[in-house]
Amino acid sequence: MFDYDHYERLNRARGEVVTRLLAELKDALQLRTAMDIGCGVGYFSGVLQSLGFAVTGVDGRRENVEEAARRNPKVSFHTNSVEDPGLRSLGTFDLTFCFGLLYHLENPLLAIRHLHAMTKSLLLVESVIFPGDEPAMVLIDEEIHEDQGLEHIAFYPTEACLIKMFYRVGFAYVYTFRQQPNHSEYTNTPETRRVRTMLAASVVPLNSSHFELVKEPSSEIRPWDARIAQVPVTAAQRLRRFASKPLPDKLKTIQRIMKER
Repeated sequence: MFDYDHYERLNRARGEVVTRLLAELKDALQLRTAMDIGCGVGYFSGVLQSLGFAVTGVDGRRENVEEAARRNPKVSFHTNSVEDPGLRSLGTFDLTFCFGLLYHLENPLLAIRHLHAMTKSLLLVESVIFPGDEPAMVLIDEEIHEDQGLEHIAFYPTEACLIKMFYRVGFAYVYTFRQQPNHSEYTNTPETRRVRTMLAASVVPLNSSHFELVKEPSSEIRPWDARIAQVPVTAAQRLRRFASKPLPDKLKTIQRIMKER
């Protein structure tokens, strides 16, 4: 699954950004040890090891860990879930690396607390993001494939939600990347929206042209207050709701709209 062309193109694009970034920051921040959380079959574990890191890799699927160890014999691998508090027993690391994982989890905030506890200096995260500007998560039924979450149901966060969670667990600084990977899934176009992001969270300020510091997002929505106006609904959201309705309900909606006109 992880050797399909889709993943190879995605990993190459992500790897180019990671390699450029760490070439600048590795010595500046004295980064020597790295934890690759949700390592899959070890692609980025190998990248980090080639850059001179002492790498520990972790994945929730034993078959992934066994294959990762076969491909990267100099890396120490473990089978564990990022949502398991026992993960912290592996220690702390200068760099914590978590690509393509957080949106596959039932408890992403808990997982981010574990990541913070294990990070000495820098956390790098890549994730699919739910559309929207609010710091919110939506519970999604995932497809039952080996590249999806362990439970096949997960909270997909917006980018604002990820940023807010990083701040709330204790990271002092959160950054967006000024230049995202050169891949269509990181780009908005007239026909498609950006579905992925790459972020950094740090315990110290980062002086790098790669990053732009972002503040903790807030929301004026108070769900418990009935006096607050309804949350604005975009045209795209209305269209998706309409498309999900059964045909009789669609016909009723069309009839209502025609009467209102």
